[in-house]
Amino acid sequence: MTALASTSLCSGQVSRFPPTQILIPRNHAQIKTHRFQSRGFRIRASSNELEAETDQWSEKDLQEPVQARETEETSKISSGPASAAPALDKDLKKVVQKTAATFAPRASTASKNPAVPGTVLYTVFEVQGYVSLLLGGALSFNLIFPSNEPDIWRLMGMWSIWMFTIPSLRARDCSKNEKEALNYLFLLIPLLNVIIPFFLKSFAVVWSADTVAFFGMYAWKLGWLSQKE
Repeated sequence: MTALASTSLCSGQVSRFPPTQILIPRNHAQIKTHRFQSRGFRIRASSNELEAETDQWSEKDLQEPVQARETEETSKISSGPASAAPALDKDLKKVVQKTAATFAPRASTASKNPAVPGTVLYTVFEVQGYVSLLLGGALSFNLIFPSNEPDIWRLMGMWSIWMFTIPSLRARDCSKNEKEALNYLFLLIPLLNVIIPFFLKSFAVVWSADTVAFFGMYAWKLGWLSQKE
């Protein structure tokens, strides 16, 4: 009897617990798989976002150097002609100054030029320059020592601006712009005096061209036209 009672009790106890023991592992496995799937989805989503961000970042990094190079090239192209003009003007000034200093008359001493503005010597050189210009015009137009043939007087009148006017004005202590104008004229007038006679054999025409070049160069370098405006 006792053996039967014990077996019945054991069978009763065993019959109470199996449903709970069987259902718990199944629910627990489902929860775990659900969590694992959701985590995997999050990881994949975050990795896609990172890939998209890295792709965008790489495209920006590639575009920025290209744009910088394009802007540099355009700036070089646009600034090329503008920067070339001052460089050419500077080189031309150096050549003209060096040539004029080599061939044009210079002071006999290395001391400071005494023909400063306001002195008698300055006035003498200035008057001498403009008077020689007028006398050269009179000789070129055959008003002084007239002759029917070309002679030495008319030839001197044609070259009077280059031989007397420019050296007299350069002998003064003049401004930098006026000195540059005289240096240019010292090289320009011989070209005019040599080229024009091939087309027009006239002393008066050559002297007139030299005079126009003289005052035109002064107007350009000293800014006479801009001052009037």
